[in-house]
Amino acid sequence: MHIGWQLTADALAIGIGATAVMDLWAAALKRYWCLPSLNYAMVGRWLGHLPRGILTHASIAQAAPVRDEAVLGWTAHYAIGVLFAAVLLALVGPQWAAQPTLVPALLIGLLSVAAPFLILQPGMGAGIAASKTPHPGAARLRSVMSHAAFGIGLYLTALLWATVR
Repeated sequence: MHIGWQLTADALAIGIGATAVMDLWAAALKRYWCLPSLNYAMVGRWLGHLPRGILTHASIAQAAPVRDEAVLGWTAHYAIGVLFAAVLLALVGPQWAAQPTLVPALLIGLLSVAAPFLILQPGMGAGIAASKTPHPGAARLRSVMSHAAFGIGLYLTALLWATVR
């Protein structure tokens, strides 16, 4: 397979798988500890307002709904997972997909928490690193744990992917 196609396939498979691991983690937190996860329709709503020039909201829940916001939010969630997998492969090299190791994957997962802390949460009205939420420490911990799960998912998915690629 051409190297460009292989990198694309690697990023797609690893990113989608890692994002699914993150979502399974969120589902387990909701089921066993009654901890709600991010509503991706609200992510879609935020994204849907960007072309209108609206970057930040006082409260995304109070913003006008946008058409197909749930589909938009979930699609963006998985596309961002693929993007972070591509960043991982770009930083450590494409050979990592054939012989994955935990540390780079976990580091990318943990570094990826900067995106919600600095972009998504402020844009949706929660402030930098959830500073405007009722319990910012708990929100930050949940974000870090979710992104650690994503990092572990990068590694586990790459291990599986390495057997079939």
